[in-house]
Amino acid sequence: MTPLTSQGEATSPVVLYVCADRAARSAGTATQSAQTEGRAFAEERGLTIAEVVTDTYGEPDPVQRSGWRRVRQLARAGDVGAVLVRWPTAIAPESARELRHREAAWLQDHGVRVRYTWAPLSSKGAEAG
Repeated sequence: MTPLTSQGEATSPVVLYVCADRAARSAGTATQSAQTEGRAFAEERGLTIAEVVTDTYGEPDPVQRSGWRRVRQLARAGDVGAVLVRWPTAIAPESARELRHREAAWLQDHGVRVRYTWAPLSSKGAEAG
């Protein structure tokens, strides 16, 4: 049985995935905000971030991004129990919603949850599915 925190969260490590800035050379406010928010989310819940993985925003298919492929690698290896992301469009934009659902299902099949860290979503306990 997986140990739980005082808030009932699994204690297995998580990966913080950030796909925010539009150009790698302009890593700035959006990336910093997503990382700060993700770290606070994890800390409040007693979760340990095993790795922070980043991608440049723009490619709609997550498996075409090197960072997302790293997330899948961690999930496949059983190294993480959840992926923290700021909001659903970090995985795939609204125009490619089916890709987001595909990835959430793939992660779930590997025993990994997707958790949203943006306050309006995280306060509702929102998860991808």
